[in-house]
Amino acid sequence: MALQLAIQALAASLSPAPNKPTKPPSPSNGHQQPQEPIITSRSRRLAIVGTALMASHLLPPATGSAGAFDLRLTVPEQSSEEAEAVVRTDARNLVRVRDLIDARSWRELQASLRASAANLKQDLYAIINAKPASQRPELRRLYSDLFNSVTRLDYAARDKDELQVKEYYGNMVAAIDQIFAKIM
Repeated sequence: MALQLAIQALAASLSPAPNKPTKPPSPSNGHQQPQEPIITSRSRRLAIVGTALMASHLLPPATGSAGAFDLRLTVPEQSSEEAEAVVRTDARNLVRVRDLIDARSWRELQASLRASAANLKQDLYAIINAKPASQRPELRRLYSDLFNSVTRLDYAARDKDELQVKEYYGNMVAAIDQIFAKIM
C-alpha cells in the first residue's frame, strides 16, 4: 500500500503542469510566448529523489547485489562486546593481504583490503566509543593512523607502486599492533 502511494506521488510530480491562460500572440511574429512551468525541474527532481528514498525503505533488503546503491537505513550501532568478539578476526583478515602483495595482485589486494577494512573500522569504532573518555583521544589518533595507512595502501596498490605498498602495509600492521596493545 505504501509503495503504491509512493508511486502515485511520483506520477503526480511528473505529470504535466496545468496550463495557465496565455497571452494572445503578438501581432509582430504570430508565435505564442513559451509558457513558464508551474513546477520547476528542481522541485520535480526533489520529488523523484524523495519518492525513491521512500520506496527504497519499503523494499526488501537486496542480497548479493554487488555495487548496488543501498539507500536503506543502517542497523543501530554495534555493541562493544559484539565488536570485541570479532575484531581480532577482522584484523587478521586485513593483515592477510600480505599474500596478495607478494603475488602483486593489485586489484584483488584492493578488493580484499576494502572489505576487511570496512569491518575492522566498524568494530574498532564501537570499541573505542565504549572506552572511558580519557582513553579515547589516543585511541582515535591510532584509529586515524591505521585507516590513513589503509587508504594510502589502497592508492599505492591502484598505482601498482610496490615499494609504497610495502611501506604502507608495514605502517598498517604497526598501527594495528599499537591499537591492540591499548584496547586489549
